[in-house]
Amino acid sequence: MTWIRNAQVSAAILLVAAVVGLVVANTPLGPALEALKGWHPTPFGGVDLSAAHWVTDGLLAVFFLVAAIELRYELTQGELADRRRALVPAIAAVGGVAAPALVFVALVPGDLAAGWPIPTATDIAFALGVLAICGRRLPVAVRALLLALAVIDDLIAIALIAILFTSSLQAWALAAAGAMVVVVWALGRAYRSRRGSWPLRIAIVAACLALWWLVLQSGVHATIAGVAAGLVLAPAPAESARHRLEPFVNGIVLPLFAFVAASVAIPQVPLGELSPVFLAIAVALPLGKLVGITAAGWLAQVALRTPRAERLSLGDLVTVALLGGIGFTVALLMNELAHRRTEELLVDGTLGVLVGSLVAIVLGGTVAAVRSARLAPVDAAARSAADADEDRRRTDGE
Repeated sequence: MTWIRNAQVSAAILLVAAVVGLVVANTPLGPALEALKGWHPTPFGGVDLSAAHWVTDGLLAVFFLVAAIELRYELTQGELADRRRALVPAIAAVGGVAAPALVFVALVPGDLAAGWPIPTATDIAFALGVLAICGRRLPVAVRALLLALAVIDDLIAIALIAILFTSSLQAWALAAAGAMVVVVWALGRAYRSRRGSWPLRIAIVAACLALWWLVLQSGVHATIAGVAAGLVLAPAPAESARHRLEPFVNGIVLPLFAFVAASVAIPQVPLGELSPVFLAIAVALPLGKLVGITAAGWLAQVALRTPRAERLSLGDLVTVALLGGIGFTVALLMNELAHRRTEELLVDGTLGVLVGSLVAIVLGGTVAAVRSARLAPVDAAARSAADADEDRRRTDGE
């Protein structure tokens, strides 16, 4: 299963699954697919999710667990271990949320401004997938920045959903989820001192499942459970989980997620009948992210006095910013929540997200490919070998 761990292979599978989902949704099979996505299996344990939500709220939490484990490694031992460098993606993420929101508000009348959160989201899976395919020779720091920025961006998006669109927040479940995070942390520490203990492994899995259930019951987006567990798990069980889950995530979770998320029927609406919401989202995603992330990231490096030798170049920041404009699934979720009472705006918002994300994919992928092609193949080979050695070292440290 070594091949499925390859970033380029997994990214290609993800993008193919997305294309297939979009195509199928716009064929005569579309209504049947939509019915399947809306099918509700028999509820159990207080969980009543549609088939689509089992993918986006359930399986995707596993992806966020793996992504958070990788982010924690970068923050503690990797490219972002220095505090000043770790603050750069956080500040860039804030800029990448604020600028698209301002662009959206500037392009719509006041009565439509409630949709401002839609273009603030970055789709971490698709952004990393495009970078893996088009930017194979780019410095490791570029991927680390994009990963950290996208995870922080998603956390902001989840917070916005909880604050703006959650009508029935369950405080007891949220408090219990906080307590369960502490349990996951404690079990991880115990695992470190008793490495290889199967009872502890089972206990950690059970605690993570309980954490997911509690977050789901709280009304907050359930994928935050994966982020929380990945950030607090001790290195030994975290790396063990990452190594074992990576093939499952790359081969099943992400392709299923991409297929479900992309299976959107493109509305047949004349261009002249589209509301300002369409244009605002289509512009705010690529342009807002480009301006916000680039400016905030550059200013952060200057303000934090990042040594010149460690700074990302303007070209690298632009590459990350363009890829950050791939809003797609999270933006579609925001659109559904913001416009659920107005069918016309929901249709226009969907088109805006698809067009804006496509523009970001084309521009970001092109810039990444051009910059990657300028790097010497021997340097790329050396980086690949170093990455492989690092991965083996992390796996051996389980």
